[in-house]
Amino acid sequence: AADKINLIPQDFFAELCEQIIQHLNHKIPGVNTAELCQRIQTSGIELNVSDLSKIANIVSFLFSTAARNHLSTEELITTLGNAVSVLPKHAVQVIRHVWNEQGKSISESEDARSMATVGQFVDIKWKLGVAMSSDTCRSLKYPYIMVMLTVADLSGQITDKSFEMTIPQFKNFFRQFKEMAAILETV
Repeated sequence: AADKINLIPQDFFAELCEQIIQHLNHKIPGVNTAELCQRIQTSGIELNVSDLSKIANIVSFLFSTAARNHLSTEELITTLGNAVSVLPKHAVQVIRHVWNEQGKSISESEDARSMATVGQFVDIKWKLGVAMSSDTCRSLKYPYIMVMLTVADLSGQITDKSFEMTIPQFKNFFRQFKEMAAILETV
C-alpha cells in the first residue's frame, strides 16, 4: 500500500485523512473513495478505487487504533516510524498534521461504538421505468421501479446498491415503510 500512497499527491492524501477523521467523529457517514479517486485520476494519476479503498481502510485503522490507545501526535509518529519505514515522507507529514489538529476529537463513546456495528444509510435515488420490449417479447410495456441506495459500510466506504422492483413489490416495500413510520410515531 505504501507504493500506492506514494502516488497520491499530498493535498488529496490530506483530504482523505480529513474525511476519515470526520467519519470517525460521526460527522459524515463515510469516505467517498470513488469520487476522490475520480478526482485523483482527473489530475493525471493512475490509481484505482480498490487501491484507494485499501489505503482508506489502513488510515482509518491507524487513526481509530491511535484514538483507542490515546496516543499523542509524537507517540503516533514514533509508532508509525517503527512499524512502517517505507511510508512516504509526505504521508507521514499529513498524518502528523491531521492527527495533531483533529486526532483528539475522535469520539470513543459507547453509542458511537455500538452504531459502528452496521452500515449507515446515506442517500436513496429512484426512477420509474417501463420495459418496452426485449429480444424474446416484442411488446412488454412492463413498469418497474429502479432504486439505488447509497450506504457507508463499517469501514466508512461509500457504495451504491441498486435493485429493481415490480409494482407489486414496490407497493409491499412502501407498505412496510409506512408501518415503520407509524411505529416511529409512537416512540
